[in-house]
Amino acid sequence: MADLVDTRGKLPFIVEAPYPAQTVRCPVGSATKRVLDVILAIFGVLLLSPLFLICYTATVLSSPGPALFRHRRVGLNGETFACLKFRTMVPDAAERLQRLLDSDAAAAAEWNAARKLRCDPRVTAIGTLMRKSSLDELPQLFNVIRGEMSIVGPRPVTEEELARYEHNVSAYLACRPGITGLWQVSGRSTTTYNRRVACDIYYARNWSIVLDTKIMLATIPAVFEDGAY
Repeated sequence: MADLVDTRGKLPFIVEAPYPAQTVRCPVGSATKRVLDVILAIFGVLLLSPLFLICYTATVLSSPGPALFRHRRVGLNGETFACLKFRTMVPDAAERLQRLLDSDAAAAAEWNAARKLRCDPRVTAIGTLMRKSSLDELPQLFNVIRGEMSIVGPRPVTEEELARYEHNVSAYLACRPGITGLWQVSGRSTTTYNRRVACDIYYARNWSIVLDTKIMLATIPAVFEDGAY
């Protein structure tokens, strides 16, 4: 895979061509990255506690169901964990998705390509706002404190999605999944899944504190420029 640097020279621009197979040492960042994660996560929880309360209340009032959603994801060394989010979907989300995919070929193709839907019937009104601003991911700071995630790293994936990494799965498994990451600041929901995988592989092979810092600094403008869905 060719690694091209954008004209601003801040972050690598990743193309979709796959990397040749190569084992990545584990874990990426080791103790230094972990210490910084804990410090930043604790500071984030304290600083953003009013937002936690607002999102929690809005979620409970918007639709029936718990405020927090736990989804099983794959983490460092292949260990699974409950990834936390504020709930953004209706209680019967799985059934609604299946009905849509069975009846709408275009939606099924979009889902198969990106595991996302731009017009998702499962998402509540409050959930849409939280997703666009990424506020639904605030509870993942507790995943970071517990050692299941990192502030910066690959997007957490399910066991089904992990198959898309094929012979480069070691790159993903060498990292703690991140709240933000190279893919999230490189087009986010507007990019393809193949590019997402390529970004994660690049990150695992080229990690540094400098790269983490650049990604963190690019995260807030990326949220407002690209948005999520």
